Amino acid sequence: MKTVAITAAVIFVLDQLTKWWIVHMMGLDAKGIIEVWPPFLEFRMAWNYGINFGLFSGQADMTRWVLIAVALGIVLFVLVWLRRDPPGLWGKISGGVLIGGALGNVVDRLLYGAVADFLNMSCCGIDNPYAFNVADIAIFVGAAGLVLFSDDGGKGPRTSRKKRA
Repeated sequence: MKTVAITAAVIFVLDQLTKWWIVHMMGLDAKGIIEVWPPFLEFRMAWNYGINFGLFSGQADMTRWVLIAVALGIVLFVLVWLRRDPPGLWGKISGGVLIGGALGNVVDRLLYGAVADFLNMSCCGIDNPYAFNVADIAIFVGAAGLVLFSDDGGKGPRTSRKKRA
């Protein structure tokens, strides 16, 4: 569980530092858009009161607390899962990445009432209207990693495992 905790802490700090630096120090909250590598990457300020792509953002205050509870529930579920059926190293890292990202977005909801999204990527004539952040990337990568690496930790099938009565 030490690997999970360290990974979660690193991702959480990275997420919060990038949000603080880009939103507040670079003034994205006032500027709205900062072109980084047009048209591929720009910082575009978006306060997300809902979930992905702004879904369920209508009832802002109620949604805020429901989403905080859901995120903390997911964190608790992943922790219990990793504790009961410990995966290999990559599974633990994946769990930590997911947990760090989820907690980063929880802190945003507690501090601001919404999640600070700022990364926007477009390409090939397609203008992407959505923004995301480091925590969102971590949640996606962590969940994918748990699917890929939690079953056997790269050790092969667990056919010899004893069944519990």
